[in-house]
Amino acid sequence: MSNLIQLTNGAAHIVDNAWTLIKLPATQVEARKQAGKVVLFKLTGEKTVTETQVANTVIPANGKLIVPLTVLIARKAELQTRIDANEIGVWLDTHEVLETLIENQANLNALPLIAVHVERCADGRIFSLGVLLRTRYGFKNELRAIGDVLRDQLFFLKRSGFTSFAIRADRSATEAIASLNDFTQPYQGAVDEVRPAFTRYNRAG
Repeated sequence: MSNLIQLTNGAAHIVDNAWTLIKLPATQVEARKQAGKVVLFKLTGEKTVTETQVANTVIPANGKLIVPLTVLIARKAELQTRIDANEIGVWLDTHEVLETLIENQANLNALPLIAVHVERCADGRIFSLGVLLRTRYGFKNELRAIGDVLRDQLFFLKRSGFTSFAIRADRSATEAIASLNDFTQPYQGAVDEVRPAFTRYNRAG
């Protein structure tokens, strides 16, 4: 069964996935010691993708594809015809700089889909990226969460502007979809409802 949840006019459904996620070829990533643990340093500004990986990324000749940000930038001329045909989306990791996408793709709405990949949900960067894409940069099309996407995140991802969620493969989309109704009337304003609760209700009398 599909693990993709799609919002359509505010209603959530489990749907078939029409998009193929294109991944970079494997490479050796430097591991360093910090506080007694082996961690991967993926800090803003640190180069984590090699030119060889980008060049060797296999791009199928047909179908709708979600390509890594680095591939979209480096091979844009090759992909332009398919971008024009609405067959190319892009995905970026939460450690990547959003402005890099903006600088290289001035019209974000030429992309039918932007996905944000969470390697491991340990902070709130995916939520910030969603809000920025929807508000500051005016992205109107499908915004998808991929990677370490779990039930408890969905309601807040929706509030941040995400409209589809690829639930982690070892979890149930049927169970996760219920989380979108965990709260009925959120207090704070957000992307999905900009007005805070106190402005939506008349408590006079």
